[in-house]
Amino acid sequence: SCSCKPSLLTPVSEFPSRMALPSLLSHSRTRSSVLREPLRQGGLRALLAPWDPPSVHPHDRAAERACTPPSTGSSPPPLDWTRLGSRTISSGAGMSLTQYGLTNHTLTSQRRSYWTLCPQHSSFGPPAEIATKEAQHSVDDSFGVQQRTFGSAAEPIQRNPDYSVLNSDDVSYFKSILGDNGVVQDKDRVAVANVDWMGKYKGASQLLLLPKSTNEVSKVLAYCDSRRLAVVPQGGNTGLVGGSVPVHDEVIVNLGGMDKIISFDNVNGILTCEAGCVLENLSTFVENEGFIMPLDLGAKGSCQIGGNISTNAGGLRFIRYGSLHGNVLGLEVVLANGTVLDMLTTLRKDNTGYDLKHLFVGSEGSLGIVTKVSILTPAKLPSTNVAFLSCNDYMSCQKLLLAARRSLGYDAFGRSS
Repeated sequence: SCSCKPSLLTPVSEFPSRMALPSLLSHSRTRSSVLREPLRQGGLRALLAPWDPPSVHPHDRAAERACTPPSTGSSPPPLDWTRLGSRTISSGAGMSLTQYGLTNHTLTSQRRSYWTLCPQHSSFGPPAEIATKEAQHSVDDSFGVQQRTFGSAAEPIQRNPDYSVLNSDDVSYFKSILGDNGVVQDKDRVAVANVDWMGKYKGASQLLLLPKSTNEVSKVLAYCDSRRLAVVPQGGNTGLVGGSVPVHDEVIVNLGGMDKIISFDNVNGILTCEAGCVLENLSTFVENEGFIMPLDLGAKGSCQIGGNISTNAGGLRFIRYGSLHGNVLGLEVVLANGTVLDMLTTLRKDNTGYDLKHLFVGSEGSLGIVTKVSILTPAKLPSTNVAFLSCNDYMSCQKLLLAARRSLGYDAFGRSS
């Protein structure tokens, strides 16, 4: 969960003047929209299709009998659905291992299970039968459970024909901007960027770009936008959900070359750096200054701060220091058409305009590529004590957390211990 989400984006010139976020997201040329549409269509067809009752396992026969009215010739009274209690809906979706050219990109079935309470129909029929049923079943067993499952079949994700195909002229232009070292066509190096960390998702990109400045990122995106070339922003590629790898043959833009620390305010603890900085390197730097990063991840040796922000990563210090929405003070972002948004403020309170940075925290690269970051770092604690506690249940965990907050207090930033 530490790398940018593919892929960019509709040109800003195509957006309406009043940028409603739902409209912006629905029109963006993103990989997430490519995945979302088959799910939406499949789910809609499943909901409208006639229902085929599922087979009942033998151990569920009792519940089935409890929900079946006795065959007495008399019709049961209508059910009062307002008295049947709550309904729980569960759903799950995933994506299978995909190989471009060998296997279509598919989605596994999406299943939704509707659980509803079904009362036993023991209030009608002959009195003798009612008395027998009441003797057999207690009040606690007066409700059975029915399950109804909806599923959508796996569907291929086709490449959008509106996108152009990379050619030699495109590669030559990128080399004129980034140099030969910034344009990677070596199959082995590109293959690593095409596969996620778990090896579950695989794209077919033929080009990996390594910009080293915001200006280079801007020129690359402006050209890709004019040529209608799909782009995948990539950070450390440590995510577990395939968000940083191509779906088909998108151009990969990796920010690993933008790894400079710009400045550090050791009075207020504000770090300003480029998006390609590795989290562990930043942690080491600020700890030498008497501060710590507000997030800590298992992948900190590889993940980049730009990917952390693009995915709104939480990590091990989330409960104490909160989400990145509260710690990120400013961003510099490049939009799909190459426009650079300079929101790199270091003020903790800035009311000079719309606070647009929150649109990009957690947007997973679908709205723009984060190139620079200013982030608030809390002071390093003088000592740390570790306690291993055992709780009997979830309520005990809640009480323990509340007691820790009250007893251990808050830090200078008003955050809990």
